[in-house]
Amino acid sequence: MRINANRKSGFTLVEIMIVVAIIGLLAAIAIPNFVKARTTAQKNACINNLRQIDGAKEQMALEAKLKDGDAAVDPAGVTKVEDYIKGKALPKCPADNSDYTVGNIGTAPTCVNAAAPLLHVLP
Repeated sequence: MRINANRKSGFTLVEIMIVVAIIGLLAAIAIPNFVKARTTAQKNACINNLRQIDGAKEQMALEAKLKDGDAAVDPAGVTKVEDYIKGKALPKCPADNSDYTVGNIGTAPTCVNAAAPLLHVLP
């Protein structure tokens, strides 16, 4: 009896194609979930920025004895709220780097995000 010791090992084309198909299927499932998670994280970060601006407006109103409807900006157009935010600057929306509208005392700040204007609001 003769034993064939000259056997080549490796993967066949069919085995490689099956592995590539499985990886493609997993990617097709995972990529939309990653996009959704990123969008949700940006929305939550924007809402937290709005909450921080609203808290700064409330603190400014308490210290300056302002009432509802008073302007949160000085006559030159510079917001006074920045003094009450860490870093002395208003944050930007993480979704598209847009600005926030501070508004008057007693009104909620708003996000000027053109992509999702109704999603980025304080609850």
